[in-house]
Amino acid sequence: MLQGNHLTVRYGDHTVVDDLSFHLEEGQWLMLAGPNGAGKSTLIETVAQGVPYTGSILWNGQDIRTLKPSQLAQRIGVLSQRNNVGYAYTVEEVVGLGRYAHRSGLFSAKDDEGKAQVEKALEMTGLTDLRHASMLTLSGGETQRVFLAQVFAQNPQVLILDEPANHLDLKYQQHIFSLIRQWLKEPGRAVLSVVHDLSMARKYGTHAVLMDRGKCISQGTIGDVMTPENLQQVYGMNVYEWMREMLSQWQG
Repeated sequence: MLQGNHLTVRYGDHTVVDDLSFHLEEGQWLMLAGPNGAGKSTLIETVAQGVPYTGSILWNGQDIRTLKPSQLAQRIGVLSQRNNVGYAYTVEEVVGLGRYAHRSGLFSAKDDEGKAQVEKALEMTGLTDLRHASMLTLSGGETQRVFLAQVFAQNPQVLILDEPANHLDLKYQQHIFSLIRQWLKEPGRAVLSVVHDLSMARKYGTHAVLMDRGKCISQGTIGDVMTPENLQQVYGMNVYEWMREMLSQWQG
């Protein structure tokens, strides 16, 4: 569905993403993993066409640079790590903005499926009771859920998520990741996400790209990528031993 070929992003003399290629197939949840500064979020921004890059990104073989913004939005939904609202929009209004790409024209409000998609997104993210609340009154976690609901309402084929559970408490972390997994069961869908929590990456990801300093260290199935040797290389520590030590606190 989505393929990146020899992607490179530079800011002046600093290379953030360095000749990196990846592919995302239907039904996959591809986790971008690696330490801070590895270039994971920049790669997400690259796919979302938010930064200049060299190389190519293909949607079913077509360079996405040739797609109109509305066409791209119907295919790819993006949830950024930070979302801010400076005006007193209601939760429902912000979620409804996810339907913009599905309207029939620039000034048209026609969107036959829009209302149902917004209702479904509000319910999925636990925001139904807050639908009339002002965005200015929400906590950070609530705000993040609103923008996740907006992406769900957009109903894309691929979700691109930068720390989708950022700022959320444990209950909603589990809820959101489970919802995304359920969302993936529909035909013609895939997910590309940045997740710092390696336990979450192992539990929910089907595939992974392990990055360090802008380069791809390993990619493939989650088990083939998240090996003790690969993690030692990029994190400079025995990750498996650390994870077992943390788990032991909850045993007995």
